[in-house]
Order: sequence, then C-alpha cells, then structure tokens
Amino acid sequence: MKVAVVDIKGKDTGRKVELSKDVFGIEPNDHAMYLDVKQHMANKRQGTHKAKERGEIVGSTRKIKKQKGTGTARAGSIKSPIFKGGGRVFGPRPKDYSFKLNKNLKRLARRSALSMKANEKAITIIEDFSFDAPKTKEFISVLKGLELENKKTLFVLGESNNNVYLSSRNLKGAEVITNSELNTYRIMNANNVVLFEGSLEAIEENLSK
Repeated sequence: MKVAVVDIKGKDTGRKVELSKDVFGIEPNDHAMYLDVKQHMANKRQGTHKAKERGEIVGSTRKIKKQKGTGTARAGSIKSPIFKGGGRVFGPRPKDYSFKLNKNLKRLARRSALSMKANEKAITIIEDFSFDAPKTKEFISVLKGLELENKKTLFVLGESNNNVYLSSRNLKGAEVITNSELNTYRIMNANNVVLFEGSLEAIEENLSK
C-alpha cells in the first residue's frame, strides 16, 4: 500500500512510502482490540474506593434500647447498617483492576487498529518537521494545512520532539506521542492518525515481530 507524503501545509511532496501489509493491511481482529483497550482502561483505574463497614465506624457500643417491650425489632449497636450513620453492607474495598495480556496479542491489536484506520483512509504520512520554539499557533496552522483542525488527531513522532509536543499540549483535539507510546486505545480514540515519516520504520519493526 503506497501513501503520499505531505508537508506541513498539506501539499503533496511528490514522494510516496510503502506501508507494510503485515502492519497496515491485515484483517482487523475486533476481540484483540477490545482486550487491549480494556486492559489500558483497567490499568488506569486507581482502585482506591473504600466505604466503612460496621466494624470500622466510630460510635458508642452501648445497647441503644431495651431488648423487649418496644414493639420494634431488637437492636444492639448504633453502628448497624440499618441506622443512619451506620456502616455500609458489603461496601467497596480497594482493588487492583489491572491484568496482563500476551505481547503477541497486544501487537495484533495494534496492527488491527492501524489496518482499520488505513482502510478508512484516516492515516496521513507527513514529512518530519520541528519548531524553533513551542508555539501553539504554528501547530494550529499545521492542523489547518492538513484539514484536521476540527477532528481528534493523533501525531506519532519518530523521536521525542519537545517543541512540537509543547505546541500541541493546549489543544484539546490533538495529541502528540512518540512511536514507543503508540497503543490501541490512542489509535482508536483518534479520528485521524498522522505518522511522521521518521516513525514508520520503528512502528513496522516493533509490530511485525
């Protein structure tokens, strides 16, 4: 699959790159993508939720009323869950939601996500560029040149570029990452994926193992 390389103004440079069929041209595996996204979301959960049960409530231990003759049910503790301010029954406790996935399955999921974007023609290859200093206006002009200013866009750098990253940080719909940070969630969460020309070799090498 050949894709034209564009510049920061969105104009064709006259060059084309060959995208690997093993990475950008496979039959997407929906279940693999589901598992990879599920793991990503689960690993982000803190799991620090906690409610106090009756044994953890601070309160008097005296018997609050006599056992018989009141016409109501017997009660021995103000910390009982049936009273206001009492402990909660089977309340949430701290929990680790993370789980592991096979590396090959995660690679399959990422290849599937990239292939899906390629089928939708939602992948753009842009020649490598940099800014002299972090400037959001310059990054916005790049988005306008690519006609992506109103879309969720993921930019994948070949190597870390602090000026490009800082220029995009204030923009809600744009995210800049390096090729080593690429994952299924980020690919699927974006409407368009913009790959720097210098990132292709590393992406194809990492995902074709």
